Amino acid sequence: VYPGAVLLEGTNLSEGRGTTRPFELVGAPFIEPLRLAGELQRLKLPGVRFVPMFFKPEFSKHAGQVCGGVLVQVLDQEKFRSFRAYYELIRLAARLVPGKFNWQAPPYEFEFKRLPIDMICGTDQVRRSIDKDLPFARIRDGIEREINAYAEAVRPFLLYP
Repeated sequence: VYPGAVLLEGTNLSEGRGTTRPFELVGAPFIEPLRLAGELQRLKLPGVRFVPMFFKPEFSKHAGQVCGGVLVQVLDQEKFRSFRAYYELIRLAARLVPGKFNWQAPPYEFEFKRLPIDMICGTDQVRRSIDKDLPFARIRDGIEREINAYAEAVRPFLLYP
């Protein structure tokens, strides 16, 4: 799950650090688990289901607080698309709790100006798309073009193609 779960580091949502299920548990004290899980399940994302949960991180974000959220349960590793799943999870959380969901402020990884989410993604496009409540399907083609361009650019440098 980590390739998508890393996006959570750029938000005020707990990524489950301080629990026995880091990166699989996602939530915050202001999230209503049944509502978020229901919205995510309606998307019918392949290879994954979202189980409503309450959890209490022992450290990191929301340490010692009961968080509502979801368990990201991968059912089929071949079909599961981590980035898409966590993009939609963040988008829906932001939509369901406006004013409570926030992007983390700097500093992050020794950077003091750029937002952490923009650093994680290498662009502000992902954040801006979530802010506009754009479903992943609306940005997928652009992301796939960037991934393919990157794959071509690094191909000459791979030891094991």
